Amino acid sequence: MKLDAALMEADVAQSGMRGKGYEEAGFDGIQSFEGPHDPFLQLVLVAAETSRVELMTAIAIAFARNPMVCAYMANDLQLMSKGRFILGLGTQIKPHITRRFSQPWSKPNARIHEFVRAVRAIWNCWSTGERLAFTGEFYQHTLMSPFFNPGANPFGLPKIFLAGFGNSMVRVAGEVADGWITHPLTSRDFLLQESIPALETGLQTAGRSRGDFEIACETITMLGSNDEEIARAREQAKTQIAFYGSTPAYKVSLDHHGWGDLQPQLNRMTKEGKWAEMTTLITDDMLDTLGISGTPTQVAARLVERHDFADRVTMMLYNETSPEAVTDIVRLVHAAN
Repeated sequence: MKLDAALMEADVAQSGMRGKGYEEAGFDGIQSFEGPHDPFLQLVLVAAETSRVELMTAIAIAFARNPMVCAYMANDLQLMSKGRFILGLGTQIKPHITRRFSQPWSKPNARIHEFVRAVRAIWNCWSTGERLAFTGEFYQHTLMSPFFNPGANPFGLPKIFLAGFGNSMVRVAGEVADGWITHPLTSRDFLLQESIPALETGLQTAGRSRGDFEIACETITMLGSNDEEIARAREQAKTQIAFYGSTPAYKVSLDHHGWGDLQPQLNRMTKEGKWAEMTTLITDDMLDTLGISGTPTQVAARLVERHDFADRVTMMLYNETSPEAVTDIVRLVHAAN
């Protein structure tokens, strides 16, 4: 199992040096995400400061862009990192696409399925010299003049991972992607009982096997060296769980554990601006079901135990102890593999 680090920089200019530190700490990969900074730009800085770790957007919002834009960005990062880039894509939800990015929204499962195929068609044009002739329901790419063609990438094509929450989107990942990125608001039980069967259906539809595919789990991790520090980390993690739990699209995970009535309540509180009060509704049972907490030794053991079905894991980390404790976790996880 590979262990990835998440870039959570307030100062984007520090991304490169933080990535270098993660590589030195022994992480296998570094992930950026679509938050307050552009996920591709952060990894440009990391690529320049590292030589070993894999670099992944986890995720870049596909529908805020188009296949051609992502094809160029991914190809350039594959060149800059000398073959270490993974293009992680997600759909986001309708309000963000239509109101934040002012882009069209329709049939997200079919659209992202086509999006991935369009990116690959563009890469194939560059790699083989074949005429670009992709015409789909949502995207049409039929022009590629020699001046705009970067040619075959000497480091090969990047892998494409898709984020997916609902079963239909997970099936799409199994059909067209090289990997699937799970959401932090999921438990081991939910993934094994709900998501993995959907993924296997997608793989079977495409005539592929599990060996052709990677599962990348994002897991809320609450770290401390003593009970007081762990308690503080757990309190911080409640904010993230409350925010995710307010989203209607994620209610299925809460339903799985009998917490479904909480979602509309949290959603109503977001509209009322009661962000602080929302965390009081997140129980210890929810924290322990959805996340992992403990000392470095306990967290490392629980990461390995929880993710025996996964190929790589990212800690969505709330660390109330020293930075060196994270290095200890990496060492212990690698020793257990």
